[in-house]
Amino acid sequence: MPLLHLSFYSAFTLSALGLTFHRTHLISALLCLESMMLSMYIILSLWPVENQATTPTLTPILMLTFSACEAGTGLAMLVTSTRTHGSDHLHNLNLLQC
Repeated sequence: MPLLHLSFYSAFTLSALGLTFHRTHLISALLCLESMMLSMYIILSLWPVENQATTPTLTPILMLTFSACEAGTGLAMLVTSTRTHGSDHLHNLNLLQC
């Protein structure tokens, strides 16, 4: 496995582990999700280059678009939860309450 692949796979794994173990604040969960999407975008962007494909795929652009939508929605949720609950702690948010 080349060093480039190992670095991107480890970045994805570390951000997934960060999302799993450090879920106290919403902003840290959003940052972990964003780093996962960024590492997936870089991997998908380099895939046609390494396979020597003549035409690049559309998948990285779609991934980047969905990542931007996810970031915007997450920040809107962060602002809303901070205004209603006073903090961004995830244990304060209860999905069963209105």
